[in-house]
Amino acid sequence: MNMDGRQIRLQRLIGDGRCVIIALDHGLFDGPIRAMENLPVTAEKINPIVDAVLLSPGMIRHLSSVFARPKCPLAVVRLNWNTVYCFKLGYKEAKSVYMCDPDDALRDGMDIALVSLTLETGDAQRDAENVEIFSSLTASCHAMGIPVIGEYFPTDHQNLTPEQFHENILLGSRIVAELGADAIKTFYTHKFKAVTSSCPVPVLGLGAEKLPTQQEALHLAAREIEDGAGGVVFGRNAIQVSVPFTFQAALCDVVKRGVKVEDAVEEYQLE
Repeated sequence: MNMDGRQIRLQRLIGDGRCVIIALDHGLFDGPIRAMENLPVTAEKINPIVDAVLLSPGMIRHLSSVFARPKCPLAVVRLNWNTVYCFKLGYKEAKSVYMCDPDDALRDGMDIALVSLTLETGDAQRDAENVEIFSSLTASCHAMGIPVIGEYFPTDHQNLTPEQFHENILLGSRIVAELGADAIKTFYTHKFKAVTSSCPVPVLGLGAEKLPTQQEALHLAAREIEDGAGGVVFGRNAIQVSVPFTFQAALCDVVKRGVKVEDAVEEYQLE
């Protein structure tokens, strides 16, 4: 069976069933953060064995070295902007806006798009507008043969109980899949297997806040994979470490090859 461009890109990303994506788009919401102040320098911390790098549209040209290597990761580009991530700006509402035209991102080097969705904002009209933006960007990308990672991020997630958090993720992830996403990026929950088993596309677990040790971060990745994740998206936990190259190699071993965390920690001499 012949594959179209979208299938080929997905095959490159999750060809062996599990992928590792390194997120570098934090500056879009948080400004410069530790270990990501200078993105060209940060680019040198990306191990070329990872499958993809998540970044904002304006950063593609500044990180060109990452994508010019013999074994180069794919460029996953975020196409919409959402106030739900902007903790430093103190927004009280969750609103998504159209940020980058897929045609422009494709010309700049995008391989895969990321489009976020937030629901349960407290305003039905705003929820509907967020869905409209998600659907529009997804359809545009698919028309060009670009796969879409749909990101589901719950509103006010820090104030939800574990059960509320899980139910929100369970609902939102399925909606993202129903809207046409080719994969889903979302939080790990205490019943994550219910999330992964209810979605017909790969669910990628994120690393979220920086964990105290690299071993704890690897254990999170291992739990996500054990509960059915099709891969992980790690940012702070893969960059804000003493030797990012080494940690990312260990992360790939745990996620893609099923290496036990304790064995990876010993082999790579991680903390």
